[in-house]
Amino acid sequence: MLALIVHFHSPHGFPDVRTFLRLHRSVCIVTLMSWLASCASTPSPVLPSVRPDQARAMIGAALPRSVHDRAGWTDDIYAAFALQSIDPSPENICAAAAVIEQESSFHVDPVVPGLAAIAWREIDLRAAHAGVPRLIVHGALQLRSPSGITYTERIDAAKTEKDLSDIFEDFIAAVPMGRTLFAAHDPVRTRGPMQVNVAFAEQYAAARPYPYPVKISIADEVFSRRGSLYFGIGHLLAYEPHYDQYLYRFADFNAGQFASRNAAFQRALSRVSGFRVIADGALLPHADEKTPGETELAARAIKLRLDLDDATIHDALAQAKKSSFEHTVLYQGVFSLADKLQTAPAPRAAVPRIVLHGPKLSRDLSTDWYARRVNERFDRCLQKQR
Repeated sequence: MLALIVHFHSPHGFPDVRTFLRLHRSVCIVTLMSWLASCASTPSPVLPSVRPDQARAMIGAALPRSVHDRAGWTDDIYAAFALQSIDPSPENICAAAAVIEQESSFHVDPVVPGLAAIAWREIDLRAAHAGVPRLIVHGALQLRSPSGITYTERIDAAKTEKDLSDIFEDFIAAVPMGRTLFAAHDPVRTRGPMQVNVAFAEQYAAARPYPYPVKISIADEVFSRRGSLYFGIGHLLAYEPHYDQYLYRFADFNAGQFASRNAAFQRALSRVSGFRVIADGALLPHADEKTPGETELAARAIKLRLDLDDATIHDALAQAKKSSFEHTVLYQGVFSLADKLQTAPAPRAAVPRIVLHGPKLSRDLSTDWYARRVNERFDRCLQKQR
């Protein structure tokens, strides 16, 4: 979505406007950089639990009645499962449908109310951040664009993210001011009906070749229904966390893969070390992973009990977005100590504590709110399937 730079949640950096437009999401813009490499890992292929015709029928049943082009949606969702060897089980199908409904209500390029006003506000913020006077920026946007009208007029008329992305692409390519403000990167960074981040899609496609013809770029493909569904369903389901509830996958979709596992680790670490550790799922600081954050400092406080040195602790935490983290001595040692402090084993998954705010929100929301909203949709979908 429109990643015109604005801080909007406490532990992370610069998200997309769509996140606060859709009331949630670009927690993952900054979280993204720590999990891109792990997203490229490919889980072991599995045999489908149902026949193709059964899978298509379940997908059709999962679509809301109001959805237009039901056959097209069914085809593209089914293809996203089949092309990535993801089991089209009722649970997986309903998980994907729940996220799509939460993100876009099954609209490929939905109209965003008040988009022009939001775009202007964020352009001004970005100009201030770059140290460029507002009058100069607005003057540059008075130039005529390749469409024959000014960039200002196009921004004022923009209704969807695709409209806005096309404007910025033209502005970046044609006007030096565009490169100054946007560093040659289209600021509309999450796209399509599953609001997939462009950087994730590009990294994912580099590791696992994109199966469709690319007319312009992977970034442009993410605007399409098939592209957004392919990458979004991959992000949601093409990794193998040991969760007993889909709730944690939904939290991960918002906060980054394995974030719920990592949040549980942070809770256990806080308990055994006595140090305050925010369970946000980010085990290393986003801004500077070489500088120890509160999670690493808490782990160092018990390093003698775990017989670990600082380098080994850091190397383990650097695997935060990989399944291999669970096999490290740090992870297993912390949970072994935590399990001894209570009668039942410490939870191995917890929804990350991340607060979301933005100019479009009238109240603070959170990853917990997002995950539970999606989970409600998921439960309703499963009831329909049954």
